[in-house]
Amino acid sequence: MLRGAVRFVGGTATLATGGWLLRALHGAPAALGAGPGAIAAVAGASPHFHEGAFVNLEPASGVSLSAQEQAILLRDVLLGRGTARPGGPIPLVTPTVGLEATDLAVTWYGHSSAVIEVDGYRVLADPVWSDRCSPSDVVGPQRLHPVPAPLEALPAIDAVIISHDHYDHLDIDTIRQLARTQRAVFFVPLGVGSHLREWQVPENRIVELDWGQAGHLGDLKLVCTPARHFSGRFLARNTTLWSSWALLGPRHRVFFGGDTGYTSSFTDIGAEHGPFDLTLMPVGAYHSGWPDIHMNPEEAIRAHQDMTDSGKGLFVPIHWATFRLAPHPWSEPIERMLTAAAGANVSAAVPRPGERVDPALVAEIDQWWRF
Repeated sequence: MLRGAVRFVGGTATLATGGWLLRALHGAPAALGAGPGAIAAVAGASPHFHEGAFVNLEPASGVSLSAQEQAILLRDVLLGRGTARPGGPIPLVTPTVGLEATDLAVTWYGHSSAVIEVDGYRVLADPVWSDRCSPSDVVGPQRLHPVPAPLEALPAIDAVIISHDHYDHLDIDTIRQLARTQRAVFFVPLGVGSHLREWQVPENRIVELDWGQAGHLGDLKLVCTPARHFSGRFLARNTTLWSSWALLGPRHRVFFGGDTGYTSSFTDIGAEHGPFDLTLMPVGAYHSGWPDIHMNPEEAIRAHQDMTDSGKGLFVPIHWATFRLAPHPWSEPIERMLTAAAGANVSAAVPRPGERVDPALVAEIDQWWRF
């Protein structure tokens, strides 16, 4: 049962078995993506791929819970009420259209979806515009707030980066629409490109990378950097790679954490590719039952310090507010993060969904999440 909860919180939406599962997935087999055979043909040569699966640089530790504790955990994830949900409608900001890309800014669309501006380029990270992060449109985690703007309202995007293939980070409908409406190149970890090919994304728009490898878009360098997590869209697990991303422009550097537990790799990433001017770090969906695959807020601040110059640069929290993936109170990640940031003298911004943050113009935080 704990494994089922962990898979659920990871976005794989392990539902159940039998007829109910078949009904829930009716019409959605395409969302599962490519099969293990197609993926292995691409991933098999990686030094991080062993006996049919990718492995973390630092193995994730296991936690033993009683059957009763496991049942309570799964119930709380699925049925959480009260403080587990926002106390009112989440305030949204409609992004301004027509702005030119600047040297450094980020517009957060909810969860881990963001448009990152770096030295005149726009990079769209982990775009998920669907109502549920699930292979089904009737079951699975549902949005707690609407998308701030439709996909067609996005500005011209130069690149799309994907951290891994869990449903709350890789969404078939969003990817298909982006392939039709944008000309952006998709930069993805090894194996994830197989899903995109299955969904008819042209081969010449897919750049598939292992940890430490880099792609280029003009003078912007996009480095696939390690994360501590796992992958899988249904029963097969860890057949595709998971990653974070370093975006290195001629003048500025941005780190996108995606979805990860704390890892000593952050220090190495900072030493090799930093110091970063802006970090987007996951702060939500943590639990003692999966301590090494999702950072808690204090660990996220520590990771920011690992990759910046004495904790300088701006911290922007992601992976919270939009989907309920763990039983902690809805706003707890931000309250804990701000306390940790103040103690570490780290500058942080907490945008509303749809709000654009310019590190040069960061105002006092207005605590919009408090109802």
